[in-house]
Amino acid sequence: MEDVRILFMGTPVFAAEILKTLKENNYNVVGVVSQLDKPVGRKQILEPTPVKKTAIDLEIPVYQFDKIKNHLDFLDQVKPDLIITCAYGQILPKYILDYPHLGCINVHASLLPKLRGGAPIHHSIIDGYTKTGISIMDMVEAMDAGDIYSQIEVNIDDEDNLDSLSIKLIEAAKKILIDTLPKYLNGTVKRLKQDENLVTFGFNIKKEEERIDFNKPVREVFNLIRGLSSIPCAHCFINDKICKIYKTQIVEENTINEAGEVICTNKEMIIKCAKGSLRVLELQMEGKKRMDIKSFLNGNKEEIRGAK
Repeated sequence: MEDVRILFMGTPVFAAEILKTLKENNYNVVGVVSQLDKPVGRKQILEPTPVKKTAIDLEIPVYQFDKIKNHLDFLDQVKPDLIITCAYGQILPKYILDYPHLGCINVHASLLPKLRGGAPIHHSIIDGYTKTGISIMDMVEAMDAGDIYSQIEVNIDDEDNLDSLSIKLIEAAKKILIDTLPKYLNGTVKRLKQDENLVTFGFNIKKEEERIDFNKPVREVFNLIRGLSSIPCAHCFINDKICKIYKTQIVEENTINEAGEVICTNKEMIIKCAKGSLRVLELQMEGKKRMDIKSFLNGNKEEIRGAK
């Protein structure tokens, strides 16, 4: 393990946890590639990616490129035997895929061929899946289309949101990667081709997809809110102000309602969807902090005229 030179490529917290696991299990990670630092907050201060932060802590050289296809010469410095990727965020050109003699493998957060793409965790909840998982797969030029080496299932409960499901999947990913790598390196791992007839996609979330449409059935609205909580968070407009909704509960389903009608008491807020109603449990009004519904109702003096 220590003589295999691994180049790790990833960007978010999910990938940072995989990088930590490789080092904890004595794998020789000789370089890390991550996306460029991004400006954050009102002052737009450049913030390193979670993977970059972790690599610095672990004293691993970090490479960052706007478009990696224009910077292929760095491979001759790193000289990787194996490349492992996890939510890197750029498509790798054939030159990179062909470079390491032990190949390129990817840690993908779905049960492929379901939910190929950049936001499989979000979509597993938004699209109403009751289970998802992790796939360790071969990297090919087509998006997430390579052969599968191993998979592990993870249940999705009604109480799960993006945050809690991500934690479940991180733990599953760490386990299955460390179980699979020795078999991969000694050539005993089996390959399974993906069934193209079963392919679905989980593409990156677009800004317009974060807007709640209360004209949809309550289960769809409930899943959207869970699938985007806590970042980027689904939102609507209440009294012409942006309202982020973090947590809800289904009150009733399949009841025909006037979509967007809001019923408030001093204890609860109910928003009606086209088919069913939601109880709001956590929200954040524009210019305010995130709070539970009791705190919001106690502090809000304005009549709520509806949600849209």
